[in-house]
Amino acid sequence: MHRTAIVGASGFTGAELLRICATHPDLEVVVATGDSQAGTTIADLYPSLAAGYGDTRFVPYTDGLIDGVDLVFLGLPHGASQSLVPSLRGQVGHIVDLAADFRLDDPGLYPTWYGKPHRAPELLDDFVYGMPELFRDRIRGAELIAAPGCYVTTASLALAPFVAGSLVEPTGIVVDAASGVSGAGRGPKPDTTFCRTDENFTAYSLLTHRHTPEIEMAVSKHCGVEVQLIFTPHLAPMNRGILATCYARPTAKFTSDEALGCLADAYAGEPFVVVSERIPSTKAALGSNSIHITARVDQRTGWVVVIAALDNLVKGASGQAVQCANLALGLDETTGLSACGLYP
Repeated sequence: MHRTAIVGASGFTGAELLRICATHPDLEVVVATGDSQAGTTIADLYPSLAAGYGDTRFVPYTDGLIDGVDLVFLGLPHGASQSLVPSLRGQVGHIVDLAADFRLDDPGLYPTWYGKPHRAPELLDDFVYGMPELFRDRIRGAELIAAPGCYVTTASLALAPFVAGSLVEPTGIVVDAASGVSGAGRGPKPDTTFCRTDENFTAYSLLTHRHTPEIEMAVSKHCGVEVQLIFTPHLAPMNRGILATCYARPTAKFTSDEALGCLADAYAGEPFVVVSERIPSTKAALGSNSIHITARVDQRTGWVVVIAALDNLVKGASGQAVQCANLALGLDETTGLSACGLYP
């Protein structure tokens, strides 16, 4: 068993990590920190986890608390990991950060998209980007992993096969995506109250969403060509899920069947990618670590349309983080993860 710590375990991604680790045969959670919930039992905050954690309590993070553990998941708000990782490195075996602190290669992008300069830019090159379907070989055995989030994973896996195959123009790409409210985190916010979100559907962060450069970076890095896109996120009145509809201009004529074939070839053998003619839905991916993808070519307008759906807390966050941890620890990457969703 690999001794595992979850720093920031009281948030939604932390709770999802606790849920996955509770049935993971090779990961034993020995520390679950949650400063705002210190002293509260896991079961009181999340009754759904009572059977797995009994009377275990969240504890405050203190220096030296997790020294010597084999694996640390960081489920903290953006910015916190930049202060923590320098002191943790060398004291623990592997670090998987679920925040955006070490995802971007270029430190110059942080002031523009996150409003502050990066506090540990010397570590950016030491982190590997944690999207196994595109960067698996770099993740195996890695000490430091930056796991991408839901919007980036959905859009990147939808677009990468077409950009890599030079089937679409790498610029002028449009990504429209909708997320469930859990993507905003557990803390109360004016825009995520029940009265604000129920029976409502709205766009936000127009032209300024911080995941825009990350989608461009992930696809560009995998495909070896500079990608530019416009990304518009939306908030949907549901608990979980991401649905992304991506539009791109083809470089030559091809058919919907050929587009589906491109996806099928790119993801052949991938345990968590479902390629089908079926139109993806968030409910199909609910509770699973899978992403469902389809594509069409509109012969009338010439646009290629790629649609993908996943669970934003599993494949879009904690499940992908565990998938990366499995690879880093030398385990089968599917260990402890379900490819099948919940229904109804």
